[in-house]
Amino acid sequence: MESRFQRIFLILLTQTLALLFIPTALAQSDNESNSETVLDAVINPDLERQTIDEKRIDSENFEFGIFAGVISVEDFGTNNLYGVRGSYHITEDFFLEGVYGSTITTPTSYEVLSGGSPLLTDDERQYDYYNLSLGFNLLQGEVFLGQYAFNTAYYLVGGAGNTLFADNEYFTTNFGGGFRIFVTDWLAMRLDVRNHLFTHNLLGDDKAIQNLEAQLGLSIYF
Repeated sequence: MESRFQRIFLILLTQTLALLFIPTALAQSDNESNSETVLDAVINPDLERQTIDEKRIDSENFEFGIFAGVISVEDFGTNNLYGVRGSYHITEDFFLEGVYGSTITTPTSYEVLSGGSPLLTDDERQYDYYNLSLGFNLLQGEVFLGQYAFNTAYYLVGGAGNTLFADNEYFTTNFGGGFRIFVTDWLAMRLDVRNHLFTHNLLGDDKAIQNLEAQLGLSIYF
């Protein structure tokens, strides 16, 4: 008799536990299935990959520009300056730049005050220079004008070349810096300040002079 009651009790206990745990397990299984479906949709989107031809990427490493400004030639006044430049951007930080500039100097204070014969003829007053410099983009960033953003860069340059003045050619070093703002990805405006140093003996003794220039230019990239 006791064994019969035990069997009945075990059957009732088993059925009760089954009614309690089976719906919970089914609900948990459904939730896990739904979660996996949602995660699959988020993590594994069905995107069509595009083939990219790296040869067609527009690198625009070459730069060509024109500029105008003023240059103060020591002892020979401050004069208008015009020139051209060409650059090759080696990396995002470094670039090589070649520059040619030209101006016509004015008489010295001595010539004006003494009233004597001029030191230089009109042809000898022509002042031309060319140089090759290495540039370094020091600070690259952006400026915002309204809702538009423009890429910018501050840079330093330094190099060497020659100056043709008074029918002589002088080895010249130069250094300076500038600011560049990109209007588009192929057009930029530049503001540069340079110092040109060389030694001449036009006034009788060797004299080391410094010629400061400031220029505003426009450049295209290709």
